[in-house]
Amino acid sequence: MADTCTHLGTVRDVMPSSAGCEDCLRTGDRWVHLRMCMSCGHVGCCDSSPNRHATAHWNAHSDHPLIRSFEPGEDWWWCYPDQLFFELDSAPPAASHP
Repeated sequence: MADTCTHLGTVRDVMPSSAGCEDCLRTGDRWVHLRMCMSCGHVGCCDSSPNRHATAHWNAHSDHPLIRSFEPGEDWWWCYPDQLFFELDSAPPAASHP
């Protein structure tokens, strides 16, 4: 596991793709927590959710390595390839679902 994320160069100025897990909304499923892809804005459900759509998005798009919590009051990030949980002091406040 890396000590520092080596994928910060992939971060884009993104807008959330939806107010909930876009895949669960399409199929009528439920989620536990939400994550937002920092390459394209895809909002997916966490790995505690039945469908794990955030991780499925990364598996389908390995060039989208970073997610950020899309939960109110949470500012953490996760890098899939580096398997690293972190916060960035220099990052703007995280977006969150309503």
